[in-house]
Amino acid sequence: MWSLLATAPYAIALACFLFVYFIVYPYVEYLRDPKGLRKYPNLSPFSGISALPFMFLASRGFRSMELSALHRKNPVIRTGPNMLSYGDVRAIKDIYGHNTKCIKDASYVVTAGSHTNLADVVDKPEHARKRKVLSSAYALKNLESWEYKVSDKIERMIKHFETVCTAPASPDVVSGKVAPDPKDLTLDFRAWSNFFTLDAIADIGLSEKLGFLDSGTDVCIAERKDGSTYETNLREALYPTARKQSLILWNYAWYPVLNQLVNVIPFFRHMQTSAENWENIMWRRASERLRRYEAGEKLEDFFQALMEDKTGSPNNLEWGEVVAECNIMMNAGSVTTAVAIANVLYQLLRNPRCLAKLREELDAVLDEDEVVAEYDKVRHLPYLRACLDESLRIFPPTSHGLPRETPVEGTNILGEWVAGRTSVSMSALVAHRDESVFPNADQYIPERWLGEEGKALQPYLIAFSAGARSCIGRNISYLEQTKLVASVVHRYDFALSYPGWELQPLETMNLILGGMPVKIWRRGLGVEVYMGESTL
Repeated sequence: MWSLLATAPYAIALACFLFVYFIVYPYVEYLRDPKGLRKYPNLSPFSGISALPFMFLASRGFRSMELSALHRKNPVIRTGPNMLSYGDVRAIKDIYGHNTKCIKDASYVVTAGSHTNLADVVDKPEHARKRKVLSSAYALKNLESWEYKVSDKIERMIKHFETVCTAPASPDVVSGKVAPDPKDLTLDFRAWSNFFTLDAIADIGLSEKLGFLDSGTDVCIAERKDGSTYETNLREALYPTARKQSLILWNYAWYPVLNQLVNVIPFFRHMQTSAENWENIMWRRASERLRRYEAGEKLEDFFQALMEDKTGSPNNLEWGEVVAECNIMMNAGSVTTAVAIANVLYQLLRNPRCLAKLREELDAVLDEDEVVAEYDKVRHLPYLRACLDESLRIFPPTSHGLPRETPVEGTNILGEWVAGRTSVSMSALVAHRDESVFPNADQYIPERWLGEEGKALQPYLIAFSAGARSCIGRNISYLEQTKLVASVVHRYDFALSYPGWELQPLETMNLILGGMPVKIWRRGLGVEVYMGESTL
C-alpha cells in the first residue's frame, strides 16, 4: 500500500506531463496558429492538434482513396498540426518538381536505418552524390544487357503456367457472365507476379538466382550478423514494416520510442520480427555478392556499380551504405512492379474491350508461337504502353502521399505562401483521380494516353513520383512490365474467380494486394477454341 502511495505522485506527474504535451500545448499552438495553417479545412476536428486521425484513416486500409473523395471538395486539407495534403495536380510541380525548394521531411530520417539509401536520404548534396554513383547502373543503355535476365524469368514463369493450364473456357466465362469452375482456379497471378519481380531484380541487381519461379515459393536463406542462417518467407518479411509505419508514424519526435513500445502488442511484435527477417535476408544477399566480388567476379549488375565507377576505380562506400542500397533496390524494385503487373492484367480482364484491342496490337507484331516477347518488338507499341500507364494511373503502386518539407523561408504552393518547415504531400492516387485532368477518373480508359493528348497528360502521371527524387528504376520497371504483359496476354487467356470479383488492396506506403486466383488456358490464335472442348 505504501509503495503504491509513494509512486502515485510520479504517476500523476507523468499523466499531467502527457496531457500538457499532447493536448494542452498542441491546442494552444493551434489557437496561436504561427504558420497560418488554421485557414485550411481539417481532415477531422482534431487534425489541428494531432495527426492521429490521419493514422486512424490508415488503419481502415485505403487512406488515399478516402483522401481522394475529400479532395473533391477541398484542394488543400490539413491532416495534422504541421501537415497539408494537396488534391490539385498543379501542386505537383511546386512540391516535387525539379526546381522545388522542398526536401523530404523528417519521416524519412526517423524511419531510416544506420545508413541512408537513395530513397530516404534527405540532404540534397548527399542525394546528388548517391544518384551519380547509381546512375550508371540504372542507365537506359543497360536495358539491352538486362533483357536476357528478364526473358529468362518470363520463360520460367511460363513453364509453370503451362503446367496449370486448364481447358478453354466457355463464351459465358470468357465474357465474365459466369464464374469458372472453382477447380479451374489453378493460378494465383498475384503471387507469381511477385515471384517474377523478385527473381528478376535479384538477378539484375545482384546476379543471384533466387529460384522462386522454379520452386513456386518465396522461401530463402537469411543470415544473422553472427553468421548463423535460417530459412524464411521473403514476402512475409518484406511488407509488414511499411504497414507498421503507416499505423504509428503520427509524431516524428516520438516515433523511435513508440516503434519499440508497441512491440509488446502481438500484432506489432510480429511486424518487428518480420522487419528483422528482412534485414537478415538482405544481409545474406549483399554478403554473398560481396564474396563473389572479392573472389574477382566482374558482373554487369547493380552491385558492381556500387563498388566501382565506370573506369573500374573503387567508390569506397561504407559497407552499411552498400547494404542499404541493395535493400531499397530489392524492396522498391520488386514490390511496385509486381503490383503494377497484377493490376494491369486485372484491369484488362475487367475490361474485355481493352484486352481485345491490346491483343490485336500484339498479334500484329508477335509470331503465333512466340513465347517471350522481344523488347524491341513491343517497347514502342502505343496501346500496350497506354494500358500500362492507365493501370499505373488508376491504382499507382506507391499511392501514399510522399511527404516533403517546405524550406525555412517558406514557399508558394498553388500560388499561396506556405510557412517554412511544413510537411506537404500529394498522393499519387489523389492526383490521378483529379477529374479536371482525367475525366471519368474511376474508369480504366487506356485511350486517354494516346496521341498528343496523351503526351500532355504525362506530367500528371506520378506513379514514379516526379522531379529529381523520382524513381531511378522506372526503366527497369517498364522493361519488366512491357515484356511480361505482352508475353502472357499474347499466349494465354484468363478468367477471374467470378463476375464482379475485385482485387483487395491494402495501403501502406505502397499498395499491398491480396491474392488473384485465375483460370488460365492457352489462346487459340486465329482458331475457334471453344466447341465444347479445345480444338488445339
